[in-house]
Amino acid sequence: MHRRISHPGLQKLVMTAEQAAAMIQPGMTVAMSGFTGAGYPKAVPQALAAQMEAAHAKGEDFQIKVLTGASTAPELDGVLAKAGGMELRLPYQSDPTLRKRINDGELEYIDIHLGHVAQYTWFGFYGHVDLAVIEVVGINEDGSLIPSSSVGNNKTWLEQADKVIIEVNRQQPEAMDGMHDVYYGTALPPHRKPIMLVNPDDRIGEPYLRLDPEKVIAVVETDAPDRMTPFAAPDETSQQIAGHLLDFFDSEIKAGRLTNKLLPLQSGVGNIANAVLAGLSTAGYTGLTAYTEVIQDGMLHLIRDGVIRVASATSFSLSPAGIEEFNSNIDFYRKRIILRTQEISNHPELIRRLGCIAMNGMIEADIYGNVNSTHVAGTAMMNGIGGSGDFARNGFLSAFMSPSTAKGGKISGIVPMAAHVDHTEHDTMLIITERGLADLRGLSPKQRARVIIDKCAHPDFQPLLQDYFERASRDSLGKHTPHLLDESLAFHQRYVETGTSLPEPAGL
Repeated sequence: MHRRISHPGLQKLVMTAEQAAAMIQPGMTVAMSGFTGAGYPKAVPQALAAQMEAAHAKGEDFQIKVLTGASTAPELDGVLAKAGGMELRLPYQSDPTLRKRINDGELEYIDIHLGHVAQYTWFGFYGHVDLAVIEVVGINEDGSLIPSSSVGNNKTWLEQADKVIIEVNRQQPEAMDGMHDVYYGTALPPHRKPIMLVNPDDRIGEPYLRLDPEKVIAVVETDAPDRMTPFAAPDETSQQIAGHLLDFFDSEIKAGRLTNKLLPLQSGVGNIANAVLAGLSTAGYTGLTAYTEVIQDGMLHLIRDGVIRVASATSFSLSPAGIEEFNSNIDFYRKRIILRTQEISNHPELIRRLGCIAMNGMIEADIYGNVNSTHVAGTAMMNGIGGSGDFARNGFLSAFMSPSTAKGGKISGIVPMAAHVDHTEHDTMLIITERGLADLRGLSPKQRARVIIDKCAHPDFQPLLQDYFERASRDSLGKHTPHLLDESLAFHQRYVETGTSLPEPAGL
């Protein structure tokens, strides 16, 4: 009984999820574990959502503020959003029900660089943290915690929260013990010191999360898997985008700016990212390293095949097949994967010093290289900026990738002016679509516009973009970054009004 709970005092606090959830009160700020669908609490949020629904049925208000590491899953974000139980959410999400409530204006959402969340919490920017709900693999005899499939902000949540609820999940393999590296050397300004990490495989912390047992008010035992979405096989568009980036790596190696070991890789989540990772294998690379946020299927395969020697991250983001592969060969992977707190995995100074190659997706880019990662038509939130800004601004290379069109060719991925800007032209080096790669390094705004239109725009939209740029270069108030302000968002306005960025054919 309670085999994974070795601390005698905490064994006495084992209770049902319903009993634990009953300790969460309306108006609380609750910090929960979880990062990209891994390591989030499974039972307490569902019990809490049921209690919220019961309160609402009686006409009582029951909402809380929810902080996490990144996105979670239906058992957390989904059920709480469906219950109308969140008044505020940060810093990243991907649940469709939650997204709809955000875009309907029914709850407040703070989209923030993932590398900033822990320190902003310490600074007090989000107010007082009342309670933390953290999933772990197990509880050691001294009360320390074996982290789960994500570390995220759990160190900060455990330190900052007044009270703690622990979920001990038997589905998370015990063999993960020792895979984590939790750094306790951070401090508030002006007392910060250099972080002595010089290689992606350096260990600078501890394998466990520290815990004050006096804070714990409940321990809940669970047996539930992480909820991961299967990845589709890379399609032709994704493979073409990957091919352009791999050709670019070849040219950089020939120019002497990279070696055949490249530099530590950071990769966003998704099918394009997995296609890029798969391409590294077929291109013959070996002995690479990764310093990133998530380990996804493609990176797991590269580790298995020796393409990547070691990977540092803060979380997994695996499909069901990826989870099975990891669990079946965990002794192999635990020697080659390090999971850190996200304040270290996304630390700007470390990213800059290591020289990471940042590869992330986007919704759109404008002709001058400003990138929108988060908002459809400038107003509707998709998921959030995540960690892309942490890596794009500080990496050795920053690449943003997307198909040149969306919605079956109705929307252009390249627009005259981005309707929302997450990454300015100053942080963007490469724009890549299936059409080609635009290398923006060392180019002025007008030079960037010409190469982006030429290399990245879809043929259906290329003439429209070229015409806009030529007229703006002639008629704009200023000629440094030419724009026609009354037309600059015309692609977006047409989409909102008609469902396509393309104008109606002449004569209709």
